[in-house]
Amino acid sequence: MSVKDNHHIENDPQYKGLIVNAGVEKPDMVNNDSIQRFLKKKRKLLSVDEYVNGILKGDITLLSKAVTLVESSKAEHQQLAQQIIQKCLPHSGNSVRIGITGVPGVGKSTFIEALGKYLTNKGEKLAVLAIDPSSERTKGSILGDKTRMEELANDSHAYIRPSPSAGSLGGVARKTRETIILCEAAGYNIIFIETVGVGQSETAVHSMTDFFLLLMLAGAGDELQGIKRGIMEMADLITINKADGNNMEKAEMAKVQYRNAIHLFPAKDSGWAANVVTCSAYKKTGIDTIWEQIEKYRKQTVDNGYFFRKRNEQATYWMYETIEEQLKRNFYDHPDIKMKLKLLENYVLTDQMSSFVAATELLNTYAKLK
Repeated sequence: MSVKDNHHIENDPQYKGLIVNAGVEKPDMVNNDSIQRFLKKKRKLLSVDEYVNGILKGDITLLSKAVTLVESSKAEHQQLAQQIIQKCLPHSGNSVRIGITGVPGVGKSTFIEALGKYLTNKGEKLAVLAIDPSSERTKGSILGDKTRMEELANDSHAYIRPSPSAGSLGGVARKTRETIILCEAAGYNIIFIETVGVGQSETAVHSMTDFFLLLMLAGAGDELQGIKRGIMEMADLITINKADGNNMEKAEMAKVQYRNAIHLFPAKDSGWAANVVTCSAYKKTGIDTIWEQIEKYRKQTVDNGYFFRKRNEQATYWMYETIEEQLKRNFYDHPDIKMKLKLLENYVLTDQMSSFVAATELLNTYAKLK
């Protein structure tokens, strides 16, 4: 019997001399009234002008809220986000955008903090857009970049925004490019984009940055086989990290190997000859040399016109990417497509129809709906 029944078998007349008092009923672990009040209480959305004015004034809180709208999948938030971006657009484009990638364990976060502190100490304003991998099972991300960059996170001249990759190409968050625009409008003149890791799809990073920096390790096996050739061809600077202590000699040897390798690659349209340098993010050595390389690249590409030509090409590229994304979303969100998709999926699974025929029939159905 439960306590709630207020009955104990020991109180039965047959058990003389035994009396057990009724217990106190256990209260609920959670106050349901509080839950309902919390669910009904919605965060108040500000007006477009309030967000924009806050961003232009460098208000970190409003910038973060605007970025959250950009990353949201809600139609209401997306509509508001696009209006904010449109008004911030004239105030953007005044930064140097640097993509940073590298093999797992290379020390990207430590490197970014070392280079970031070097820049903020020079009076620069830095925004770090760190892309964290999302779990394929839970769709969640740790988003621990602020913890790994504790010193930079407390710097008033730096803004760190970790975002989940959400399964997007190359570990680049779907709305990273729009976030860059907001950060530039907020006055950040240097933007770092830290990617999930190395892979052939890192071209997505290259398509939204001005300078592509590749971090490598020495002594981790055959250096020239440790990374895809395509990534090395895209890199404007290869940096061998952890060049300190007993690893100094290995780092210098790796530098020679990589320099010999990149001379075999085709010349870049930018006219820039990629270089290989060594550094120690932990010891903070070689950081100034890296920034000198980035400044030389920017000056050379601005002078020869490549810098802004590349920006224009990137804007066009992302327009087409957005078109494809919207078409895909509209396709899968259509109720008729959802219903027929399940039917055709069953045909494919039971070998009644090939994947190609099923896909063609579904596309034909969508074309008639339009």
